[in-house]
This record gives sequence, C-alpha cells and structure tokens, in this order.
Amino acid sequence: MNKIVWITGASSGIGAETAMQMARNGYHVAATARSQDKLEALVEKSKSMKGSITAYPGDVTKLKVMQDIVTKIEKEQGAIDIALLNAGTYFGESGADFKASDFKRTMDINLNGMANCLEPLLKLFKSRKKGHIAIVASVAGYRGLPKSVAYGPSKAALINMTEALYIDCKPLGIKVQLVCPGFVKTPLTDKNDFEMPMLMEVEDAASALIKGLESNQFEITFPWVFALILKTIGLLPNKAYLWLTAKATADKA
Repeated sequence: MNKIVWITGASSGIGAETAMQMARNGYHVAATARSQDKLEALVEKSKSMKGSITAYPGDVTKLKVMQDIVTKIEKEQGAIDIALLNAGTYFGESGADFKASDFKRTMDINLNGMANCLEPLLKLFKSRKKGHIAIVASVAGYRGLPKSVAYGPSKAALINMTEALYIDCKPLGIKVQLVCPGFVKTPLTDKNDFEMPMLMEVEDAASALIKGLESNQFEITFPWVFALILKTIGLLPNKAYLWLTAKATADKA
C-alpha cells in the first residue's frame, strides 16, 4: 500500500485516529492542522508503522496556505491519491445566545475552509482525470437540531456541495464521497452538556470511515442506525418534525 492521503483536521479526534489507522495499514499520510505540536506527536507515533505520517501544519481558512501545502505534499511525497477533508469546529451554539461572530467563524472554518482545500485539489485531479475526495459533514446537517444554529447549517451546506461535486466530478474521473458521522467521542463532543445517543468510540468511527473510503458507496455514515433514524425522522412534514424534535430534546436542550 503506497497511496498518499491528505487529511485535514488531523491533530485530534476522528482526523488523528484515521491518520494513525491508515498509517498502520500502509498509507502515507500528509497530516494538516493548525497545531504543529500535535501533528509532530502523530509523526512520532507512526515511526514504527507500515506506512507513515508527515506533518504539514496550516490553517484551512487561508487559501494560499492550502495551495502551498498541496504543492509541497506533491513535491515531497508524490501525487495525492485521497484527500480526506475533515477540518471543522463546533461552538455549541444555541439560538438563545446567538452570536453573529461565532456563526461567521464556524462558516469560515467548516465551509470556506473546505473550499480553500478543494480549489487546489480539483485543479490537480481534473488535469490527471483521477483523484478521490471525501468531505466530512455530519448527520447534524440533515435537518435543524437544537444547539446547532451554526454547525448544522455549515454541515448542511457541505452535504449539498458534496452532492453537486459528485455529479460534476464523476465524468472527470474524480471519486467524491460524503462522510456523515453521528456522535463520536472526541474533544469537540466532550464539550457537549446533553445526552448523545449511540455515542461511538473514536477508534470504531475511524475504522468505519476507512472501510467506507475503500468502498464505492457515496455516503459513509456511522453509526448507521443513528443516521437511518435521523433520515427517517427528517422525512416527516415540518410540523411533525419540529414538534417531535423539540419534545425529544426538551430536557436536554
């Protein structure tokens, strides 16, 4: 296994664990995040593994930085085979204490940051007529949920964008996948003060993600039962959906 994988948001959570498991499986991982110290710790842990992890620190909100990182990876590691665009954040936003600044910051990282990574990747993959991009959204993007007035819309936009990219990129030979995790035990979800149904361990989530990347399915979800429940509830008419969601989360929101 000599594939080159670029993972953003690789310093912690799903990104870090996926990087470790892929390196263990023989992939060569280019890991990007703002925290160089955490990336270097991953590099150190990977030294005895079948594959490798190399740190490429950078802020996804900076287009020029992402362009330079993609160029550097290609120069030092070789052609990128897979890009797992995973960088994202969550501030626990509620409509009761809405702040435009938090909303804008969420969109800048979760949505605009994704665009900054996509631009250089798509140029490369289009010229080669091949490539593989997986975009990490969330089941929170299916429909509106409490305490998600910024995070949810950012993930909903990513779902819509990934569907459009799939249609546009398939004729170009570019594989596009959508990743929609449910609740996974990470530093982000550790901040939540409400019950998280079917909470997954990050090791299990990363394993499911990698299995999905190696498949031909468009949407990768885990835990799939939770995603199926949310998708089914999401089909309800607005009145029924809003009433049921409010009732189900009344003691936790």
